Amino acid sequence: MPATVVVGTQWGDEGKGKLTDLLAREMDLVVRYQGGHNAGHRIVVDGEATALQLVPSGVLYEHITPVIGNGVVVDPAVLLGELDALAAKGVDVSRVVVSGNAHLIMPYHQELDRLTERFLGKNALGTTKRGIGPAYADKASRVGLRVQDLLDPKIFRQKLDVVLHEKNLVLTKVYNRPALSAEELAATYLEQYAPRVAPMVADTVSLLHEALARGQRLLLEGAQATFLDLDHGTYPFVTSSNPVAGGACTGSGLGPRDLSAIVGIAKAYVTRVGAGPFPTELEGDLADRLVERGQEFGTNTGRRRRVGWFDAVLGRQAARLNSLTEIALTKLDVLDELDEIRVCVGYEAAGVRYDHPPYHQSVLHEVAPIYETLPGWRQDLSGVTTYDELPDAARDYVRFLADAIGVPITVVGVGPGREQFVRPS
Repeated sequence: MPATVVVGTQWGDEGKGKLTDLLAREMDLVVRYQGGHNAGHRIVVDGEATALQLVPSGVLYEHITPVIGNGVVVDPAVLLGELDALAAKGVDVSRVVVSGNAHLIMPYHQELDRLTERFLGKNALGTTKRGIGPAYADKASRVGLRVQDLLDPKIFRQKLDVVLHEKNLVLTKVYNRPALSAEELAATYLEQYAPRVAPMVADTVSLLHEALARGQRLLLEGAQATFLDLDHGTYPFVTSSNPVAGGACTGSGLGPRDLSAIVGIAKAYVTRVGAGPFPTELEGDLADRLVERGQEFGTNTGRRRRVGWFDAVLGRQAARLNSLTEIALTKLDVLDELDEIRVCVGYEAAGVRYDHPPYHQSVLHEVAPIYETLPGWRQDLSGVTTYDELPDAARDYVRFLADAIGVPITVVGVGPGREQFVRPS
């Protein structure tokens, strides 16, 4: 049976973890295909929240094999800490599999990430300073260390010595920071991490294809979202990998014909973290209310998210870039108290209307949103258990968004809990 991809359609934090958790009950393997521990997923089960960073969201189901694919960058300390935390909650983490081709995040990646952001000053990109970008840069420069290198101490030391010579020159000569010790790094990674990581390492490409051949069901889970994509996002305010659905193939080893459904996740409004253009951004009291009701703070960083009205221009572009087959709309309940709700249906700049984002960043920074206003429903949705129980105005809002994007909405979230969703008939 082919695979399903879950992809964010905005700037992240749309609720991919919850949807992946929801869909995972019908799957056999859940695969994380890109990103690192810079994006957290929060799942609420029976009132208890579980925050995941690297481990795929399906880990909470006993029948699921969680797979960390080759496209992910892995900090072993974070991975092992997350597994220990899950084990302490009674979760069986022995099922977790890690691709030997996934790249390692090293301490020099984290140090350079922090230093670079600090020296950029007001031009900082707003990274999480966790070494994600520098690790991907080393991957592209072909000097990265991979998970499989932990299994061969000789190769690990050879590669480490080569790359650390260059990194220490940058740290000491450019940033006036102390050099890192190859001996200490090797001891930490080979003596502390390798023995625990080794049992998880596998040829995940063969694992996934063999699973498909057996008729098993695969769910591919991305981190971040479409407009943080390195190629198609609001560059340079993007992540360092490809969250779009095409990245699911390169980050897992599956081919395009293996993908049967691509589910886009969209929040009922829009948020983003860090710098970058945001045409529908809100400020003031209304923004504060949405942040408070939606608990719009980063799962990992705690940073407050910027908030704005739903942007159908971004939605249409996400549908094109990902070949979306359907959309799951989350956090509709956050809008419960509003008298009216606005939706951006186009942009205007210098007398020109744009129904898709302008390709030039200078224009995108200057666009004014074109809004349509819909009535609010002023009703608590948290207890709704069927789509027909939604107020007329809430159903009208869902239909309006689906029509504006051109993709059917098949799941609507009405609260943070695992079961707080309804499906249009």
